[in-house]
Amino acid sequence: MMMPSIFRENLFDDFFGFDYPFAGRRGMDANALMKTDVKEHEDGYELEVSLPGYKKEDICAELKDGYLTITASTSQNNDEKDEKTGKYIRRERYSGSCSRSFYVGDAVTQEEVKAKYENGVLTLAIPKKDPEKPEEKKKIIAIEG
Repeated sequence: MMMPSIFRENLFDDFFGFDYPFAGRRGMDANALMKTDVKEHEDGYELEVSLPGYKKEDICAELKDGYLTITASTSQNNDEKDEKTGKYIRRERYSGSCSRSFYVGDAVTQEEVKAKYENGVLTLAIPKKDPEKPEEKKKIIAIEG
């Protein structure tokens, strides 16, 4: 029996057997991408970013101007061809990317951020740092007279 799409799956996707390019399992949509958990520790923060279906090579983490930006991109090509008739039964192509940015402060350097990718989860360790305060110079006022 065919069910309407209120059950988070498209009616025709079930019929044709389409998979979702970014999903680790069927029925996930774009809102399920890059779900992030942030944990605070005594000496820093830990970010766990969910990136199911991506390879390590598809993920980039960049630190610039105090912002940590995580970008993931992919490209898929699913061709199925009937060998007897040579007609396409199904031909799909997909490419896309997603990104998230987090402000971590200007005092954090690239060498201090540690990253690991296992089982579809990118884990980043970011140290806590107080912003550097510029040295205050005494300003002496000249006294006349």
